[in-house]
Amino acid sequence: MAELTAATPGTDIPQNQTIYINNLNEKIKLDELKKSLKAVFSQFGKIVEVLAFKTLKHKGQAWVVFEDVSSAPSALRQMQGFPFYDKPMRIQYAKTKSDVVAKADGTFVPREKRKKSDDRGRKKKDQHDANQPGMGLHPAYTSPYGATPPLSQLPYMAGSKAAMPEAPAPPNNILFVQNLPHQTTPMMLQMLSCQYPGFKEVRMVEAKPGIAFVEYENEIQSTVAMQALQGFKITADNPMLITYAKK
Repeated sequence: MAELTAATPGTDIPQNQTIYINNLNEKIKLDELKKSLKAVFSQFGKIVEVLAFKTLKHKGQAWVVFEDVSSAPSALRQMQGFPFYDKPMRIQYAKTKSDVVAKADGTFVPREKRKKSDDRGRKKKDQHDANQPGMGLHPAYTSPYGATPPLSQLPYMAGSKAAMPEAPAPPNNILFVQNLPHQTTPMMLQMLSCQYPGFKEVRMVEAKPGIAFVEYENEIQSTVAMQALQGFKITADNPMLITYAKK
């Protein structure tokens, strides 16, 4: 991977399709950080890759590479200062390209073998860290939602895919979200849901991967969020299916 760098203060970095983010919470596990960043920034366009490293030099930093250069300005503008894991994100354009972008536009130049060897060792370490147990939610967000409703009350049917309720529930302040990728965490869903006024909490059901409940203060606010997030894809194969929850 090319050595990505941030802009030096006072320099004018041209607009490009890679944004550099710092002031990130260093306590978040690498795998969780990448997934959450992808969930938050995919609303602005297709993401080619999210880069973050465990090395001391790169702690608290990440790079998000968009496929379309027009996605980066919107992401930079709208997410500047966004509270991400309790710390406001600082965003600017990256100073250099990632390898994936350089290869796509024909400007990629291989580096000497020594640096490639260093990168390979770093990737192996990052992969090892990502495979360690305990890659779940940040401790501050562990089980804050209380007991989940009895499974008999959930509008869910057996099978590999969640099914629509037989009869739609009337509008209310709680949304029922289906077709989530199984790797979705409460924090990832919270990052998406809290963009809309009145957000209160996310509740996921461990026994039923792929579904969640998102609560807002009233049904008007939940309806706004439903309309905005309906069909949103955390991954390419999983458009969200959102209805009002049965009470």
